[in-house]
Amino acid sequence: MAAWFERDASPAAVRKALTEDLPRPVRFPAQLVRHRLTVSLPSGRALPAAFRPVPMQNCDGCDRAFRAPEPGNCEECNEAAHAKRPNSCA
Repeated sequence: MAAWFERDASPAAVRKALTEDLPRPVRFPAQLVRHRLTVSLPSGRALPAAFRPVPMQNCDGCDRAFRAPEPGNCEECNEAAHAKRPNSCA
């Protein structure tokens, strides 16, 4: 499934590929999933930058998950670090 998300497929697209027009009964579910994920894999076309999701990162300070283009600190840790710095303008 990682290949799907590397190609910017949405979770809804994966769900649709796995659940649409299922045979009754499903005799070999693992083989069905493998087949559908392989055959229905979307093309490698990249989405425009405006539609690409910002990746999840783990904060270097508190290990909380947040979205950012690069690793670093979350907004709360950045604010806390900024509040601890002495005011250099005075």
